[in-house]
Amino acid sequence: MSHGGISREAPPRIDAEADVVVIGAGACGLTAALRAKAEGADVIVLERDASPSGSTSMSSGFVPAPATRFQGKIGVADDTPERFAKDILAKSKGLSDPDLTRLASETIGPALEWLADTCGLDWIVLDDFLYPGHTRHRMHAVPEKTGAALLARLLSAAEQADIPVVTEAPVDRLYADADNRIVAVEIARPDGATEILGCKALILACNGFGGDSDLVAEHIPEIAGGLYYGHEGNKGDALLWGEALGADLKHLSGYQGHGSLAHPHGILISWALMMEGGIQVNAEGRRFSNENGGYSEQAVHVLKQPGGIAWNIYDERIHAFALGFPDYQEAVKAGAIRQADDIAGLARITATPETALGETLSEIASFQAGITDDPLGRDFTAKPSLAPPYFAVKVTGALFHTQGGLRIDDKARVLDRNGAAVPNLFAGGGAACGVSGPDVSGYLSGNGLLTAIAFGFLAGTYCAGLR
Repeated sequence: MSHGGISREAPPRIDAEADVVVIGAGACGLTAALRAKAEGADVIVLERDASPSGSTSMSSGFVPAPATRFQGKIGVADDTPERFAKDILAKSKGLSDPDLTRLASETIGPALEWLADTCGLDWIVLDDFLYPGHTRHRMHAVPEKTGAALLARLLSAAEQADIPVVTEAPVDRLYADADNRIVAVEIARPDGATEILGCKALILACNGFGGDSDLVAEHIPEIAGGLYYGHEGNKGDALLWGEALGADLKHLSGYQGHGSLAHPHGILISWALMMEGGIQVNAEGRRFSNENGGYSEQAVHVLKQPGGIAWNIYDERIHAFALGFPDYQEAVKAGAIRQADDIAGLARITATPETALGETLSEIASFQAGITDDPLGRDFTAKPSLAPPYFAVKVTGALFHTQGGLRIDDKARVLDRNGAAVPNLFAGGGAACGVSGPDVSGYLSGNGLLTAIAFGFLAGTYCAGLR
């Protein structure tokens, strides 16, 4: 009678009811809940963990958005949703879903402004460097510049709005009628008890499937051997429920990787170090890719190196710049960052051949001076050459979160394989197909939180009409 966590039988009882049930208390779920509540719906958020954290809190917390008043404050007056969509499509080589790309690009700016005006979130725009693929400064963050702070502010807004966020409440079953309408969800409590919650609309905001090694091996075998630096609770529940309901699944091979996770510390080292002039070398002291191509695809490049590791090499200027990032400060405290006065010392602390490392740095100086071109295609002329003292951090490649999922329409309704909307089921963030296309190289910085907040905003807006 049940399949993939879906029961076609009527619920044996209803313990409580809400107009809208949201599964997942990350940026997507909380944005959806705040918006649905503002639209007049009675909302409950269900969170599997004892304390909401998830992918949002593990992220940098940076959200790309065009044409916002926050950009205007730093003098960016010519960004548009069309320009942003063009950047997204350029990064994915045109393979992103065009409709979802347009939808996200047009929605995210108004969503961030609404969160500021209605929910008290403060946004700043980072203007000290451009992330790979972005043609304008459009990366928004809360003042603390961390994902944990973004989540904390959203949780505070939910509390102010009297939205209950029920923790330790994993959902293990959806009840669907003959028309695929979700009528209730079943919660499995830590003490073994179950609760059944009736609903008029359900929003899946429980991220993707990065935490399920079997699903990763099936859909993204190229990263199956890498570390997983996402939330362990991302087990693909939305994917499996959707599949059982006949939903259309798209771009399951798409994901965000990262080629700069401090090893073995497990601390994210911002790719801004590379954009500021840093390089990556392997255990042989040689560069192996164009570091300005993007940090997502760099995960695969790093994992192909001996031992699946690389060294980020940079200098004191970049080190001082990086100290502005909380994650980097944490890496310094953890002892992940090493320093050397010269090339010989750098070779010792990285256990790389001094001759090869010296040749690599000489080549970089030549590229920077415009004497020769980098055969890997990177332009070094815009940044100063690396100079002693040098800094280094050992890194590996990792899977951060999946980017494929349930295909949705312009109201964030889940679509079935015939293109029709499942009556009252909505999805966003990692549960939905994103805008990165089917390949790791299609991920443009910030795409994860982009679709979490934009599609969560849409889901909350339109699900309220089903009351």
